[in-house]
Amino acid sequence: MEIDYKNIKVIGFDADDTLWVNETYFRDAEEEVGRLLSHYETPNKIDQELFKMEIKNLPIYGYGVKGFVLSMVELAIELSNGKVSNEIIKKMLEIGKDMINKPIELLDGVEDVLKTLSKDYRLIVATKGDLLDQQRKLEKSGLIDYFHHIEVLSEKHEADYSKLLKHLDIIPSEFLMIGNSLKSDILPLINIGAEAIHVPFHTTWLHERVTKKETNGAEFKTVESLIEILDFFKPIK
Repeated sequence: MEIDYKNIKVIGFDADDTLWVNETYFRDAEEEVGRLLSHYETPNKIDQELFKMEIKNLPIYGYGVKGFVLSMVELAIELSNGKVSNEIIKKMLEIGKDMINKPIELLDGVEDVLKTLSKDYRLIVATKGDLLDQQRKLEKSGLIDYFHHIEVLSEKHEADYSKLLKHLDIIPSEFLMIGNSLKSDILPLINIGAEAIHVPFHTTWLHERVTKKETNGAEFKTVESLIEILDFFKPIK
């Protein structure tokens, strides 16, 4: 499949699981919640119910660790019929703080890609999550100077991207998005006439998964590692 990027002026990067590790910490936290609440339900059932609770609370809390922790606590109260101990609630709060304070683990090739592309293109971050947490991670990552603009979105729908491109004063064909989520980083961009490159991460949150039918007909490239993106670009003379 040949896709030409000669019209691209701005390249957007998702943050979590595109620039650095994130989802792995949520999976570890979910396992810990399963152990903490094992007196009330099986780990598999707890995992299912926690996911339902997170989805129910998304319109209220949005994405990120803080909403995840609040959903954990609410689930604990619900499963225990209000009898969950203060000690378990305390441990859940500690899980959340530990997640927020995790060191930033950059994915392979990230800095090389940003250093190379920033010479010829405006680079931006377009990510979901808690504003304070994402700003903190960007500052800790050491990558912030590569980016012309940082956008923390409550959602990544077509309208959200269209608004972002208007703010950047570019048309869709001048924008390329790079990310790990087909649902959030790839398909909405294709649908509005922009370009996108998929860089899968080994773990994907259930809410971000899409069916093969949903990707049918969408033209985008997929790479195994971020560094492979550089093969698609030649220095601008």
